[in-house]
Amino acid sequence: MVRAAVLPAVGAPLEITDIELPAPGPGQVRVRLAAAGVCHSDLSLTNGTMGVPVPAVLGHEGAGTVVAVGEGVTSVAPGAEVVLNWAPSCGSCHPCTLGEVWLCVNALNGAASVYARTADGTELHPGLNVAAFAEETVVAENCVIPLPAGIPLTEAALLGCAVLTGYGAVHHSARVRQGETVAVFGAGGVGLATLQAARIAGAGQIIAVDVSPDKEELARKAGATDFVVASDTTAKDIRRLTGGQGTDVAVECVGRAVTIRTAWESTRRGGRTTVVGIGGKDQQVTFNALEIFHWGRTLAGCVYGNSDPAKDIPTLAAHIRAGRLDLATLVSDHIPLESIPAAFDNMLAGKGGRALVVF
Repeated sequence: MVRAAVLPAVGAPLEITDIELPAPGPGQVRVRLAAAGVCHSDLSLTNGTMGVPVPAVLGHEGAGTVVAVGEGVTSVAPGAEVVLNWAPSCGSCHPCTLGEVWLCVNALNGAASVYARTADGTELHPGLNVAAFAEETVVAENCVIPLPAGIPLTEAALLGCAVLTGYGAVHHSARVRQGETVAVFGAGGVGLATLQAARIAGAGQIIAVDVSPDKEELARKAGATDFVVASDTTAKDIRRLTGGQGTDVAVECVGRAVTIRTAWESTRRGGRTTVVGIGGKDQQVTFNALEIFHWGRTLAGCVYGNSDPAKDIPTLAAHIRAGRLDLATLVSDHIPLESIPAAFDNMLAGKGGRALVVF
């Protein structure tokens, strides 16, 4: 039996309880978690913004040590340190054949499976495939990526979502170039990773935007050269900071219609806006046809940073070893499993960066 955070039903509070994991079957791996990040997507699963079969163990951003493998597993062995990959690509669907593995149509098939049971026999689903809010988990082999040498295992959990998303938004989606100006909306875990990625890309001016003035110190540590407290004048404030032009790039990490619209308005004519925040269906963003023509801006969605984790995690590890990427500065709180609901409350209140569950 292992301790886990179970979502019994959409809209219900999480329950911290014991669950029973089976031994890994063919093609499966059992992992003892070192840490798991508390991501806004987990909150979106609890309130129904994103659909998930329930009851489920949530958590999709994690790292740990392999304790057992099933028949046929060849990529890892017991004792290996790994990062969990919540969106493994199948390699054969249309997006995968185009090299767009982040859009794999089969990536979340595993979330519908039954992978564990509670003490009373209730069947449990593995959240976004990996069920990282538990002391241990059992996942498919393609849901683990060997952790490159020299990377702290606890902070490596952040590589599984926040860092891949933020880095990919800058380097794969927006394709920030040396000297460009960048605005990042939202200074939570993903936003802070995005700020670091913009600095690594060589952005000349990096403007962080957040509703909370308390985020300024975190944002500047991550690479922000300027900080704007979000308001009705945010777009004008950003234009003022950029000589009246607006930024070359804006990255929206919130997932709200008003923020997406403001990010778009904050860019220069011909600017690029990348949206990584996950909003609900009720968040409608509107544009008129004339302004789309006149401004010549680009608005693009970005899934999982448009990343290929197997290729990008070694790249991120190189940045970490070289001191260009600091995972520790993304973490504002180290918490036990029981404090995940409080971390959700802090997220809703706009407090802190990434909360990290440490087992």
